[in-house]
Amino acid sequence: MTSHATRTSGSHLAPLDLAGLEDTLQPFGRSRMLPGEAYTSEQVFAWEQRHLYAGTYTCVGREDDLRAAGPDGKSLTQRAVQVGDVHVLLTWPNDEPRAFANTCRHRAHELLDAGGSNSRQSIVCPYHAWSYDLAGTLRAAPGYKDVAGFDTAHFRLVELPVYRWHGWIFVHAATPLSNPDVVDFAAFIGDLEDIVAPYAPEQLVLGDRHSYEVAANWKTIAENYHECYHCPLIHPELCHVTPPTSGDNYDLPGAWLGGSMVLRDGMQTMSMSGESKGRPIPGVSPTTVMYVGLVPNLLVSAHPDYVMAHRLVPLSPGRTWVECSWYFPDTGGEAPIDPSYAVEFWDITNRQDWAACESVQRGLSSPHFQAGPFSPSEDAVHMFVTTIARAYRGEPIHDVTGINAPD
Repeated sequence: MTSHATRTSGSHLAPLDLAGLEDTLQPFGRSRMLPGEAYTSEQVFAWEQRHLYAGTYTCVGREDDLRAAGPDGKSLTQRAVQVGDVHVLLTWPNDEPRAFANTCRHRAHELLDAGGSNSRQSIVCPYHAWSYDLAGTLRAAPGYKDVAGFDTAHFRLVELPVYRWHGWIFVHAATPLSNPDVVDFAAFIGDLEDIVAPYAPEQLVLGDRHSYEVAANWKTIAENYHECYHCPLIHPELCHVTPPTSGDNYDLPGAWLGGSMVLRDGMQTMSMSGESKGRPIPGVSPTTVMYVGLVPNLLVSAHPDYVMAHRLVPLSPGRTWVECSWYFPDTGGEAPIDPSYAVEFWDITNRQDWAACESVQRGLSSPHFQAGPFSPSEDAVHMFVTTIARAYRGEPIHDVTGINAPD
């Protein structure tokens, strides 16, 4: 692995001891965890909100949820969301997603209250009634008709990169679409497309959804997701259906990491009994479960008969909102699949994980915490913290193949 020059200044660098990241950036086998301040500092959290959440492609939810019919029964055309510390307005002119800064070009009033939505065909600022079409063009500015030199073309909404991927919507909120330095979404996804595409999540239907508020940093949750070193001690139900040492991790292009686990002989899926009460997803392995995480906030667990997704929304250095959704094959008008066999299993497993993550978070806050080494089975965690450490130093997160290779 090449050495990393220490950086000490610059607006895109995280406010922590960058020299202290050298231990994290060592090759696998010599690397250690991120320093404690990465999980507990308000300043680091604020930096991540701007540079890791707003500053890259972050999942804001499933498109069918974002567009769910409003009180008038029509599909929504406008939805206000927050991506990191940036407020974003999503629109759907001609059913194609667009994203804009949720900021009027007049006096910066929000165009739509945070979390708000409607099915109107125009965007009207509630402060001074400047109005825009769903493509961001200014159509009316009351009182400016006779103002010399005023050109509505100069006051388009600031457009942001937005992408639809297998049913999820991703927004790059900190950088205008016009900026030539915006990372190409295909490069961001990389080879994850080949891993997820066979499951066709966009064709699956929501079976159930739970939300949790976990008293732990979002990175603590992601790290826990990417290893099963802890499974024998806290996940007896999971170990009943899959050997915790099974499978392999990937090291492929894109801002993601993860791997697979193999079901035990005779087991059909991840459930309390190992039996499936659903339908197989056509064309995927009947014995493998895929666990992949797209940095910063989408974890996708693909099973032979359903896909589960965790979406992470950091609330503070020590608190994270987690949305867990289960998607199943469409039954084509027949009775829908009862999701409880999968939901019961993963709700138990989730809560076991949350308790462990909350304990880790308390340990990270101790004045006696020192970054520990990774076990031989924690190579995916090493890949994750290396990705984060690179981001802290202003380096790209989407091209980190080979980071687990020896010197």
